[in-house]
Amino acid sequence: MLNITLINLFSFRVPLIKGKSMRTALKEKGLLEDFLKKHPHNLASKYNLYAQPFAEPMYNDLDIEYYGVISIGTPPQSFNVLFDTGSANLWVPSVYCSSYACSNHNKFNPSQSSTYQALNTALSITYGTGSMTGFLAYDTVTIGGIVDPNQMFGLSETEPGSFLYYSPFDGILGLAYPSIASSRATPVFDNMMNQGLVSQDLFSIYLSRNGATGSVVVFGGIDESYYTGQINWVPVTTQGYWQIAVDNVMINGQVVACSQGCPAIVDSGTSLITGPPSEIPTIQQWIGAVNSNNEYYINCQNIPSMPQVVITINGIPYTLPASAYVRQTNGQCTSGFQSMSLPSAQGDLWILGDVFIREYYAIFDRGNNMVGLAQSV
Repeated sequence: MLNITLINLFSFRVPLIKGKSMRTALKEKGLLEDFLKKHPHNLASKYNLYAQPFAEPMYNDLDIEYYGVISIGTPPQSFNVLFDTGSANLWVPSVYCSSYACSNHNKFNPSQSSTYQALNTALSITYGTGSMTGFLAYDTVTIGGIVDPNQMFGLSETEPGSFLYYSPFDGILGLAYPSIASSRATPVFDNMMNQGLVSQDLFSIYLSRNGATGSVVVFGGIDESYYTGQINWVPVTTQGYWQIAVDNVMINGQVVACSQGCPAIVDSGTSLITGPPSEIPTIQQWIGAVNSNNEYYINCQNIPSMPQVVITINGIPYTLPASAYVRQTNGQCTSGFQSMSLPSAQGDLWILGDVFIREYYAIFDRGNNMVGLAQSV
């Protein structure tokens, strides 16, 4: 979704390891050794026998955005990209871009890559903040130790406005479903799955707090060191965004929003928790946030006595203490809730952005179309 604020369901339990790879299944049945003898290495790779989870570190930029380094082309050209579960396209600036936003970022040069293949299909994407236009092409993309050949990606030609100029990342790597990919481009994770590059058809995200290091996206696996307790699995209700159903939002035991249930998306590309303009002001009032020019301020001294906000998903409470939903920057405290109108066929969407994901390790399971949530360490 990429809605970055700059400074100014049905849930049930399943075993931890889901979607066994063929290697694991054959080994459990005592057939792995015989299979490897009968089949050449290229066939074995196709069936995902050697794929392993790979962790891609992410930088934490003031708890506002999380991004990591990938490379595109041969030899590799490096880019910082925001890993965004709220969009589905990979794109980076190109040498064909003359926009202000491209002037201070790395730009992909097709003439310097021997594996580049032109496609020349037009591409246009608009986010909650920022936009781009350009075209699509193919090349090898390397992420966290995974070499992803013939990956479709976008090369920007325009990046209007100043937002992307001030962004620490060069481009965006979308991790949502292919149904929302602009110009029908194949998303990176879909290409990984199709080529058997991941051991499980899922990825997971841990976001650090207070600007600390340690944020990571794990492709093809779940890392127990990033959470405590059990994982609660929530079905994806619409396969576009990572959309789930929320029961309600409560404060001090009272339902204050989403009283009839509401659709929500789990979105690493949005900094805050957003909801309909008809409901978020009620939450701001309950937590004591005061509106000043559409920015909701909080007295920092009140944080220890402020209430918890509980987002309930099929009876499972996901608790957010004030330390999680209050943003403290340069001696000022602001609310981590924001009004945003995002209509959908199921009603106005809520966005569970980084404020939520920092508290709950999130697993995005394409093999079973579920989101797993567990208390972050």
